[in-house]
Amino acid sequence: MPISTSEPDGDTARREIEAFARAQGFDAFGIATPDAVTGAGARFMEFLSLGRHGDMAWLEAKAERRRHPRHLWPDVRSIVMLGLNYGPAMDPLAKLGHGDRGNISVYAQGSDYHKLIKSALKRIGRRMVERWDCEIKVFVDTAPVLEKPLAAAAGIGWQGKHTNMVSPEFGSWLFLGAIYTTLDLPADRPGRNRCGSCRRCLDICPTRAFPAPYQLDARRCISYLSIEYGGHIPLSLRRAMGNRIYGCDDCLAVCPWNKFARRSREAKLFARAELALPRLADLAALDDAAFRALFTASPVKRSGRGRILRNVLIAIANSGRADLIPAVLPRLEDENPLIRAMAVWALACLDPERFAHERAARAAVERDAGVLAEWDRKPAPAPADSGPMSG
Repeated sequence: MPISTSEPDGDTARREIEAFARAQGFDAFGIATPDAVTGAGARFMEFLSLGRHGDMAWLEAKAERRRHPRHLWPDVRSIVMLGLNYGPAMDPLAKLGHGDRGNISVYAQGSDYHKLIKSALKRIGRRMVERWDCEIKVFVDTAPVLEKPLAAAAGIGWQGKHTNMVSPEFGSWLFLGAIYTTLDLPADRPGRNRCGSCRRCLDICPTRAFPAPYQLDARRCISYLSIEYGGHIPLSLRRAMGNRIYGCDDCLAVCPWNKFARRSREAKLFARAELALPRLADLAALDDAAFRALFTASPVKRSGRGRILRNVLIAIANSGRADLIPAVLPRLEDENPLIRAMAVWALACLDPERFAHERAARAAVERDAGVLAEWDRKPAPAPADSGPMSG
């Protein structure tokens, strides 16, 4: 199509953009104005002021750019919000009862959604530029953009009490992407909050990470702890992690609106059967090369071997399974102190006598303070592997 030299008709442009977006595989579409999320920006700044972002310094570093779309790009006139359904084929909570297996969050069991969505957004953006000679910028959640408030403003759904998006068509299972543009497009009406008195997402949280409805303290969230946090998991939160080694789907999975959700059409999101429920013993044995090979093209790779094996050893400790002790022992000598420390704790939980024996030989030569702190703890046996570990 030739480039238009005049201001396009907004309704016509919207219809064309939506049709092309759906042809690219997106399931939800809406348009918001840059000024539709002013209140969300204020809430975000309060979240930061309370320290609830934990060690995610990148949130604070770009806070001003994130709090309002025009702070990121002054020329933006409209924001096209897009959603991609990643509804799972089975109930994610069913995986919490497998003590010898690791539970990876639904969204990370296949290809990295960032690349998948960004490629599609760029194709849509190129079509817009070619058609109307406009300017565009595309964003997936690594950019300083308040995607969820924007999606709610664009009518795709609403932010639930768990602070995640809820869609009347897709429940809590939507990836979001944004196209900022200089086009003046008609905005949608905001999504209406339909949570009502329901609080299932709040009540199921294993670590009580929601101080109040619509508020999250990331420092207690298993998704933050297992993915973003690079230190030693606080002792008070380790049991609640169960076998969750990357992320946590609990608050999403119990949302009643999921009854309207359907399985994702995008096969690339669920192409890795070996990541659906991996064996903890196999994961504990991964060296750096094997870790990178297993998680090639997966979001898990970005967290790195140290954090993931830390989580794996916590899951082994929580399993109560003595048959997993052989998977723990080699990690007592791992070069990464984060892994060594959790190997110590896992051994203390599974076999206090063996822990005492190993401590006598190893604690005297250990130089890392975090590992020494684990050797100095009083062993506390794990519960027997007898059912779901939901916290």
